[in-house]
Amino acid sequence: MAPPQTVPRRGLFIGGAWREPCLGRRLPVVNPATEATIGDIPAGTAEDVEIAVAAARDAFSRDGGRHWSRAPGAVRANFLRAIAAKIKDRKSELALLETLDFGKPLDEASADMDDVAACFEYYADLAEALDGKQRSPISLPMENFKSYVLKEPIGVVGLITPWNYPLLMATWKVAPALAAGCTAVLKPSELASVSCLELGAICMEIGLPPGVLNVITGLGPEAGAPLSSHPHVDKIAFTGSTETGKRIMTSAAQMVKPVSLELGGKSPLIVFDDIGDIDKAVEWAMFGIFANAGQVCSATSRLLLHEKIAKKFLDRLVAWAKNIKVSDPLEEGCRLGSVVSEGQYEKIKKFISTARSEGATILYGGARPQHLRRGFFLEPTIITDVSTSMQIWREEVFGPVICVKEFRTESEAVELANDTHYGLAGAVISNDEERCERISKALHSGIIWINCSQPCFVQAPWGGNKRSGFGRELGEWGLDNYMTVKQVTKYCSDEPWGWYQPPSKL
Repeated sequence: MAPPQTVPRRGLFIGGAWREPCLGRRLPVVNPATEATIGDIPAGTAEDVEIAVAAARDAFSRDGGRHWSRAPGAVRANFLRAIAAKIKDRKSELALLETLDFGKPLDEASADMDDVAACFEYYADLAEALDGKQRSPISLPMENFKSYVLKEPIGVVGLITPWNYPLLMATWKVAPALAAGCTAVLKPSELASVSCLELGAICMEIGLPPGVLNVITGLGPEAGAPLSSHPHVDKIAFTGSTETGKRIMTSAAQMVKPVSLELGGKSPLIVFDDIGDIDKAVEWAMFGIFANAGQVCSATSRLLLHEKIAKKFLDRLVAWAKNIKVSDPLEEGCRLGSVVSEGQYEKIKKFISTARSEGATILYGGARPQHLRRGFFLEPTIITDVSTSMQIWREEVFGPVICVKEFRTESEAVELANDTHYGLAGAVISNDEERCERISKALHSGIIWINCSQPCFVQAPWGGNKRSGFGRELGEWGLDNYMTVKQVTKYCSDEPWGWYQPPSKL
């Protein structure tokens, strides 16, 4: 029997319960692989955000925080582990929903669910360890003072997440925020919200205290903007485009509200001529741009090849690209599904046509696969004869499109790699370990991969420099995103301070 091709009908998840949006509007959910409408999601607005923030604020301070924000870390850890267990139980269902909603191959969606569960488990461990790290003493130069540090949850946080890894990107924020003791309002992208609403259902199943996590779906200007500007939201964490990030910064600045931003990228992959196995390097180059249909902020979309191996490398790259199975993402063995929407599909095609008109060569791909007449599918695309002034070199495409340049020297490669406003990631493939270390230090990026591209581990920090944003997610750094540091200092002497002359006693 074929799996159902519809998604569950849910309301907004607010205060531990489902509720219809105040204005009663809903948005269609379109399967990008078939272009069929398969359901709808609620279209939240400022009125709904107001209710959700109030629920989160109440959950944060209820009974002085005894049940959540000031509860032992082990209490919160139990809830996070329960969420992880439910994710594992529902792995197949959640993966299918993401494939229907977003268009990624089912294998990729299944792997994402493993990562979601692992992230909740990791932050459960960190939550449990928090209590033992409280009251860390500070060494002072004066014996009559003692000082220690408390780490406390920052408060109510607004979490605005993208469509490219819907539940995983939400989890990167939700798990550490809840581990820290924050309460949250999650606003996922309207292009892929279904699995995030299911996270609300899971929270209801495990008995998460009402209001600790709230999920508001809807359009960015109608739901995301009121959340980012809300005076009772203590912090905004955002992953998405640089332009939207700028608007969030501007909004948050009016209240001097902290933000963390993980934005766009145009990451380089440098391949030197000393590699022994070209096919091994080619596969990493492919994984760096064609996984998730290139809809990855850290995608290594600029390929820099040493001139001595460029022709052979490109010949193999084209051969490998031709071998990628582009198909309905539910088909077994699919390695390239559709892109997320018609809008994204048209945007990518415009990038390709502009590259061609500016003088670049479409070495392979650049069009719809001939065997797929419906859905928002694109062939893996390789573009050569690129100059550094071209749009395809400078701007983030967010699709299965790689542009290629040759270099002669290491210094030239570094200069080309750093020729970008972005600074999220970078990669180098070489058999020379010292060279790889030099490149790692020279690239202006927050993440560097050596002899690979795109591995991601929940234990390691994730984030960028320059217009790729600031702040770090994952690892202990991800937990710190949602905590404040409080200094507590005590005067321990029986003697008066003695700074002022006391008045005479009558």
